[in-house]
Amino acid sequence: MFFDPMYLLFALPGLLFALYASFTTKTTFAKYSKVMSSTGVSGAEAAARLLRDAGIHDVGIEMADGFLSDHYDPSAKMLRLSSAVYNGRSLSSIGVACHEAGHAIQHAENYAPLGMRSALVPLAGISSPLSYVFILIGFLFNSPNFILFGALVFSAAVLFSIVTLPVEYNASARAKRLMVSAGIVSSREAEDAGAVLNAAFMTYVAAAVSAILTLLYYLWRSGIFGGRSND
Repeated sequence: MFFDPMYLLFALPGLLFALYASFTTKTTFAKYSKVMSSTGVSGAEAAARLLRDAGIHDVGIEMADGFLSDHYDPSAKMLRLSSAVYNGRSLSSIGVACHEAGHAIQHAENYAPLGMRSALVPLAGISSPLSYVFILIGFLFNSPNFILFGALVFSAAVLFSIVTLPVEYNASARAKRLMVSAGIVSSREAEDAGAVLNAAFMTYVAAAVSAILTLLYYLWRSGIFGGRSND
Protein backbone atom coordinates (compact mmCIF):
# COMPACT_ATOMS: atom_id res chain seq x y z
CA MET A 1 0.00 0.00 0.00
CA PHE A 2 1.57 3.26 -1.14
CA PHE A 3 -0.98 5.67 0.31
CA ASP A 4 -2.31 5.65 3.83
CA PRO A 5 -5.34 7.91 4.49
CA MET A 6 -4.12 8.24 8.07
CA TYR A 7 -1.14 10.16 6.74
CA LEU A 8 -3.49 13.05 5.98
CA LEU A 9 -4.59 13.13 9.59
CA PHE A 10 -1.00 13.76 10.64
CA ALA A 11 0.26 15.78 7.68
CA LEU A 12 -2.68 17.97 6.68
CA PRO A 13 -2.61 20.34 9.71
CA GLY A 14 1.09 21.00 9.16
CA LEU A 15 0.60 21.51 5.43
CA LEU A 16 -2.24 23.98 5.93
CA PHE A 17 -0.23 25.83 8.57
CA ALA A 18 2.77 26.02 6.21
CA LEU A 19 0.63 27.37 3.36
CA TYR A 20 -0.90 29.98 5.65
CA ALA A 21 2.51 31.01 6.99
CA SER A 22 3.96 31.31 3.49
CA PHE A 23 0.99 33.36 2.29
CA THR A 24 1.17 35.63 5.32
CA THR A 25 4.90 36.20 4.88
CA LYS A 26 4.57 37.14 1.22
CA THR A 27 1.60 39.44 1.74
CA THR A 28 3.12 41.13 4.79
CA PHE A 29 6.41 41.67 2.97
CA ALA A 30 4.54 43.08 -0.03
CA LYS A 31 2.49 45.39 2.21
CA TYR A 32 5.45 46.97 3.96
CA SER A 33 7.63 46.98 0.87
CA LYS A 34 5.46 49.94 -0.16
CA VAL A 35 6.24 51.82 3.06
CA MET A 36 9.54 53.68 2.89
CA SER A 37 11.57 54.36 6.01
CA SER A 38 11.91 57.95 7.21
CA THR A 39 15.71 57.69 7.16
CA GLY A 40 15.85 56.47 3.56
CA VAL A 41 18.56 53.87 4.17
CA SER A 42 18.67 50.70 2.09
CA GLY A 43 18.62 47.18 3.44
CA ALA A 44 22.32 46.78 2.75
CA GLU A 45 23.11 50.07 4.48
CA ALA A 46 20.99 49.09 7.49
CA ALA A 47 22.74 45.73 7.84
CA ALA A 48 26.15 47.39 7.52
CA ARG A 49 25.28 49.88 10.25
CA LEU A 50 24.22 47.13 12.66
CA LEU A 51 27.42 45.20 12.02
CA ARG A 52 29.55 48.30 12.46
CA ASP A 53 27.79 49.26 15.68
CA ALA A 54 28.37 45.73 16.99
CA GLY A 55 32.08 46.01 16.22
CA ILE A 56 31.94 43.41 13.45
CA HIS A 57 34.21 44.27 10.53
CA ASP A 58 34.91 40.89 8.95
CA VAL A 59 31.45 40.12 7.55
CA GLY A 60 30.72 40.99 3.95
CA ILE A 61 27.39 41.91 2.38
CA GLU A 62 26.54 40.87 -1.16
CA MET A 63 23.50 40.64 -3.38
CA ALA A 64 21.99 37.20 -4.05
CA ASP A 65 19.50 35.88 -6.58
CA GLY A 66 15.97 34.87 -5.67
CA PHE A 67 12.99 36.35 -3.86
CA LEU A 68 13.44 36.34 -0.07
CA SER A 69 16.56 34.22 -0.46
CA ASP A 70 18.27 36.28 2.23
CA HIS A 71 20.56 34.42 4.62
CA TYR A 72 23.78 34.63 6.60
CA ASP A 73 26.54 32.18 5.70
CA PRO A 74 28.63 31.65 8.85
CA SER A 75 31.28 29.62 7.01
CA ALA A 76 31.98 32.48 4.59
CA LYS A 77 31.03 35.26 7.03
CA MET A 78 28.80 36.73 4.37
CA LEU A 79 25.35 38.32 4.42
CA ARG A 80 23.60 37.45 1.17
CA LEU A 81 20.61 39.69 0.53
CA SER A 82 18.11 39.40 -2.30
CA SER A 83 18.05 42.39 -4.64
CA ALA A 84 14.72 43.61 -3.23
CA VAL A 85 16.24 43.67 0.27
CA TYR A 86 19.75 44.79 -0.67
CA ASN A 87 18.60 47.83 -2.67
CA GLY A 88 15.19 48.37 -1.11
CA ARG A 89 14.54 51.28 1.23
CA SER A 90 11.25 50.00 2.59
CA LEU A 91 10.47 48.79 6.08
CA SER A 92 10.29 45.25 4.70
CA SER A 93 13.79 45.46 3.24
CA ILE A 94 15.24 46.98 6.39
CA GLY A 95 13.55 44.43 8.65
CA VAL A 96 14.83 41.44 6.70
CA ALA A 97 18.34 42.88 6.33
CA CYS A 98 18.59 43.64 10.04
CA HIS A 99 17.36 40.14 10.83
CA GLU A 100 20.20 38.62 8.80
CA ALA A 101 22.64 41.00 10.46
CA GLY A 102 21.28 39.64 13.73
CA HIS A 103 22.52 36.19 12.69
CA ALA A 104 25.99 37.60 12.05
CA ILE A 105 25.96 39.16 15.52
CA GLN A 106 24.88 35.81 16.98
CA HIS A 107 27.85 34.20 15.25
CA ALA A 108 30.27 36.81 16.57
CA GLU A 109 28.94 36.33 20.10
CA ASN A 110 29.04 32.51 19.86
CA TYR A 111 25.31 32.24 20.41
CA ALA A 112 24.92 28.59 21.42
CA PRO A 113 21.75 27.65 19.47
CA LEU A 114 23.31 29.01 16.26
CA GLY A 115 26.38 26.86 16.82
CA MET A 116 24.17 23.85 17.44
CA ARG A 117 22.17 24.51 14.28
CA SER A 118 25.33 24.89 12.20
CA ALA A 119 26.64 21.60 13.58
CA LEU A 120 23.38 19.88 12.62
CA VAL A 121 23.34 21.16 9.02
CA PRO A 122 25.32 18.24 7.48
CA LEU A 123 23.37 15.63 9.43
CA ALA A 124 20.00 17.22 8.67
CA GLY A 125 20.91 17.42 4.99
CA ILE A 126 21.32 13.67 4.65
CA SER A 127 18.92 12.41 7.32
CA SER A 128 15.73 13.42 5.55
CA PRO A 129 16.37 11.73 2.16
CA LEU A 130 18.07 8.75 3.81
CA SER A 131 15.16 8.22 6.19
CA TYR A 132 12.76 7.91 3.26
CA VAL A 133 14.81 5.01 1.90
CA PHE A 134 14.41 3.01 5.10
CA ILE A 135 10.76 3.98 5.51
CA LEU A 136 9.95 3.01 1.91
CA ILE A 137 11.64 -0.36 2.45
CA GLY A 138 9.58 -0.75 5.61
CA PHE A 139 6.35 -0.05 3.74
CA LEU A 140 7.25 -2.33 0.81
CA PHE A 141 8.29 -5.27 2.96
CA ASN A 142 5.84 -4.65 5.79
CA SER A 143 8.69 -4.17 8.25
CA PRO A 144 7.92 -2.05 11.34
CA ASN A 145 11.60 -2.18 12.29
CA PHE A 146 12.69 -0.50 9.06
CA ILE A 147 9.99 2.16 9.48
CA LEU A 148 11.11 2.77 13.06
CA PHE A 149 14.76 3.03 12.02
CA GLY A 150 13.80 5.47 9.26
CA ALA A 151 11.85 7.51 11.78
CA LEU A 152 14.87 7.67 14.08
CA VAL A 153 17.04 8.86 11.18
CA PHE A 154 14.39 11.45 10.28
CA SER A 155 14.46 12.73 13.86
CA ALA A 156 17.74 14.53 13.08
CA ALA A 157 15.88 16.71 10.59
CA VAL A 158 13.17 17.30 13.18
CA LEU A 159 15.77 18.33 15.76
CA PHE A 160 17.26 20.77 13.24
CA SER A 161 13.87 22.40 12.66
CA ILE A 162 13.32 22.73 16.42
CA VAL A 163 16.77 24.19 17.11
CA THR A 164 16.14 26.68 14.31
CA LEU A 165 13.29 28.30 16.24
CA PRO A 166 15.30 30.03 19.02
CA VAL A 167 17.92 31.05 16.44
CA GLU A 168 15.38 32.79 14.24
CA TYR A 169 13.40 34.27 17.12
CA ASN A 170 16.53 35.72 18.72
CA ALA A 171 17.75 37.21 15.42
CA SER A 172 14.40 38.95 14.95
CA ALA A 173 14.37 40.21 18.53
CA ARG A 174 17.84 41.66 18.04
CA ALA A 175 16.80 43.27 14.77
CA LYS A 176 13.71 44.92 16.25
CA ARG A 177 15.77 46.38 19.10
CA LEU A 178 18.91 47.37 17.24
CA MET A 179 17.28 48.99 14.23
CA VAL A 180 15.81 51.54 16.63
CA SER A 181 18.89 52.06 18.80
CA ALA A 182 21.01 52.47 15.65
CA GLY A 183 18.69 55.20 14.38
CA ILE A 184 17.69 53.25 11.27
CA VAL A 185 13.95 53.46 11.96
CA SER A 186 11.69 55.04 14.53
CA SER A 187 9.98 53.00 17.22
CA ARG A 188 6.71 53.14 15.28
CA GLU A 189 8.40 52.05 12.07
CA ALA A 190 10.09 49.20 13.93
CA GLU A 191 6.67 47.77 14.76
CA ASP A 192 5.79 47.57 11.07
CA ALA A 193 9.20 46.17 10.11
CA GLY A 194 8.78 43.72 12.96
CA ALA A 195 5.49 42.51 11.49
CA VAL A 196 7.46 41.19 8.51
CA LEU A 197 9.83 39.34 10.82
CA ASN A 198 6.94 37.92 12.86
CA ALA A 199 5.34 36.56 9.70
CA ALA A 200 8.63 35.07 8.54
CA PHE A 201 9.16 33.41 11.91
CA MET A 202 5.80 31.72 11.52
CA THR A 203 7.17 29.82 8.51
CA TYR A 204 9.85 28.28 10.74
CA VAL A 205 7.23 27.33 13.31
CA ALA A 206 5.15 25.73 10.55
CA ALA A 207 8.17 23.79 9.30
CA ALA A 208 8.87 22.48 12.80
CA VAL A 209 5.23 21.50 13.32
CA SER A 210 5.14 19.70 9.97
CA ALA A 211 8.35 17.83 10.76
CA ILE A 212 7.11 16.78 14.19
CA LEU A 213 3.77 15.57 12.82
CA THR A 214 5.52 13.61 10.08
CA LEU A 215 7.78 11.97 12.65
CA LEU A 216 4.78 11.08 14.79
CA TYR A 217 3.13 9.45 11.79
CA TYR A 218 6.21 7.32 11.06
CA LEU A 219 6.40 6.30 14.71
CA TRP A 220 2.70 5.42 14.66
CA ARG A 221 3.17 3.32 11.53
CA SER A 222 6.07 1.51 13.18
CA GLY A 223 3.68 0.43 15.92
CA ILE A 224 5.55 2.15 18.72
CA PHE A 225 2.36 3.96 19.78
CA GLY A 226 0.22 0.91 19.21
CA GLY A 227 -0.65 2.12 15.73
CA ARG A 228 -0.89 0.05 12.59
CA SER A 229 2.48 -1.52 11.75
CA ASN A 230 1.23 -3.53 8.80
CA ASP A 231 -1.60 -3.57 6.33
